[in-house]
Amino acid sequence: MVLPLENSRVSAPPLNVPSLRRRMACWLYEGMLMFGVVFLAGYLFSTLSQTRNALDNRHALQAFLFLIFGIYFTWFWAKGQTLAMKTWNIRVASPAGLAISQPRALWRYVLSWLWLLPPLAVVYPFQLSGGETAVIVLGWVAVYALLSRFHPEKQFLHDALAGTRLVTSLPMGK
Repeated sequence: MVLPLENSRVSAPPLNVPSLRRRMACWLYEGMLMFGVVFLAGYLFSTLSQTRNALDNRHALQAFLFLIFGIYFTWFWAKGQTLAMKTWNIRVASPAGLAISQPRALWRYVLSWLWLLPPLAVVYPFQLSGGETAVIVLGWVAVYALLSRFHPEKQFLHDALAGTRLVTSLPMGK
């Protein structure tokens, strides 16, 4: 009988946690790459819905983008890495260091909205200007990122809740 890799005694390479600086650089790079995804998805949505004004169907577009982002991240996280994560040699893994399932990747995606939803929920009732909203959102992102310093394994809150972790991946050999 063959035991699953998770329960075997074979020594695996240590799971090093990438530095907060590297994880945030990856986060920013991921945001830049998402502009392309937003552009293509927005073009597809506006073409299919025949939307001529940017304010028409705004909520439907937001729901569509939420769905597209979910597909994008769930797909790539279940494979281990997004393009930005490959660039920064970071991968998402289970606590044992194994690949995560698509349901776990989907759960991680839903929980990852903790990066943005709390400040947006606070800002919404006050109808603040764009500059004030940006300061509050960026301030929350900084606090959220720094909270990982207090986690025993230096993981973000959504990773701890989802049962995932970010680890350093070795670059592909030539």
